Amino acid sequence: MLRLVPIAIAAGAAGFLASAPAISQPMPAPAAAHAEPAPSLPAIDRSSQTEDVRFRSDLNQRMTVGVMVGGTGPYRFIVDTGADRTVVSTELAAALKLASAGTAPLHSTVGISPVETATVPTLQVTRNVVRNIVAPVLGSSHIGADGILGVDALRSQRIDLDFRTQTMSVVPATTPIERDAGQNEIVVEGHRRNGRLVVTEANINGISVTVVLDTGAEVSVGNEALRTALFARGRTDQFHRVEIQAVTGDMIFGEVALVDRLDIGGANLNRLPVVFASAHIFNELKLDRKPALLLGMNAMRAFQKVSIDFAAQRLRVVIPEHSALDIHFAYKL
Repeated sequence: MLRLVPIAIAAGAAGFLASAPAISQPMPAPAAAHAEPAPSLPAIDRSSQTEDVRFRSDLNQRMTVGVMVGGTGPYRFIVDTGADRTVVSTELAAALKLASAGTAPLHSTVGISPVETATVPTLQVTRNVVRNIVAPVLGSSHIGADGILGVDALRSQRIDLDFRTQTMSVVPATTPIERDAGQNEIVVEGHRRNGRLVVTEANINGISVTVVLDTGAEVSVGNEALRTALFARGRTDQFHRVEIQAVTGDMIFGEVALVDRLDIGGANLNRLPVVFASAHIFNELKLDRKPALLLGMNAMRAFQKVSIDFAAQRLRVVIPEHSALDIHFAYKL
């Protein structure tokens, strides 16, 4: 999870981040990407029924849902598909007297830090209960919520996000998808890296790019390899310096610019604000040497619906009927 620090954003950069990318007409879907094998994935839940959990957007345009912890709550957790582990706040761990599980290394945007962990006896989003999660414990001021819901709590199912109705559906991956007549739908095959869903059928301004789906990031982030490739071709707008805060509270600097066009399997976004930074997550996922992008909430909210299926390794998006002028997702400082 990462967020921008408003006081560090120049006036020009703020304008970029407030601009909405336009959605182009969908192109024919390209050939499916080859999926990587994923050992140790939990068995797919085939028994639970579709359940809608109403989420609300926080000030940083991410999603929060009510989560029951140890049978109490609900508590406000950020849904973060870019986090491989669930996190609880220091305050919540103390209030619930969660048992300490020692220290462990935490991979954040900035780097690797030793953090305290606690054992969460049960964690429940819908009727499905995940037991005995060892979760990092971090200050709520850095998290921005009572906790972070990582893919360790959701990866055996499918997450369907509907930005029109502000609901998140948690369903077994084998559950058929309900489709509206006449909707513009694009399905892109992907693969997993360290639990995250990664899509390789993508390009930015004609440059092939690997995309990591990250609902915990308020804005999309590109690595230095992508920045260098775009700069070499003269295919970005001017850069503005910004500061990024990691979930640990540590900071790194980056530069924000508008990229002309992002194409993910035929779903196209134009004039997308992207922050370029040497974020540690790219090293962790071994994506530091080739162009890569964390697809943040500023991009996902441009779609009508987004479905992230970790078990089937698939991304599905529904294109709005009208232009991006009807889409309310813009980053607000």
